[in-house]
Amino acid sequence: MLPKVNQILHIQVNSIDDEESKIEYRSRIADVTDLSIVIEIPMNEQTGRLKKLYYGDELNTYYVGQGGVKHYFTTSVTGYREDVIRLIELHKPESEAITQVQRRSFLRVPAELEIAVKVSDQIQFIGVTDDVGGGGISFVYDGQIPLGVNMAISCWLLVPFKNGNIEHISFSGEIVRVKHLETGKQLAMLRFVDILDRERQKLIRFCFERQMDFRKR
Repeated sequence: MLPKVNQILHIQVNSIDDEESKIEYRSRIADVTDLSIVIEIPMNEQTGRLKKLYYGDELNTYYVGQGGVKHYFTTSVTGYREDVIRLIELHKPESEAITQVQRRSFLRVPAELEIAVKVSDQIQFIGVTDDVGGGGISFVYDGQIPLGVNMAISCWLLVPFKNGNIEHISFSGEIVRVKHLETGKQLAMLRFVDILDRERQKLIRFCFERQMDFRKR
């Protein structure tokens, strides 16, 4: 489903500036054409300041559809339109390039990311994720530390983004399953129990970027 006129578009600029890339702006969609999504000048949700966008700026965006479903896509600034107010033209994505994220169902993607796991003050170890998503992750570890179903653990995840930024995302979770692998290692599947919304959004953004990479191959 493509966005419609008067819907609100939430925007993050794909910037090498770490602080800038974290800021979320919002804008109203003024027009949708065959080639473009035309928006008003975005506004910083926290400060109320308008954000100047330049030709070629790459953006990570989403809008909320029926039932609270979030629709994510990447785009870029392709031009400007002079109306009563200045409007900004964005590249219109193909329908298949839009990722839907249900309220209670999150996209998961395969990814090998370094994860630090803390079981207690004395027991910590390093593993590698098998897949990640907005609702949980799975990771592979050497199996020397026994993990069981319903066990609570704390984790730190090293997450790289396309703009070169690397985020350390922390959360606590609960083990839902442990599987013995032929390599002798263990695969632990975990659901998030306590994670800040901004940290979850970072993971969703990473998953979205990864899915876009897979589609380009």
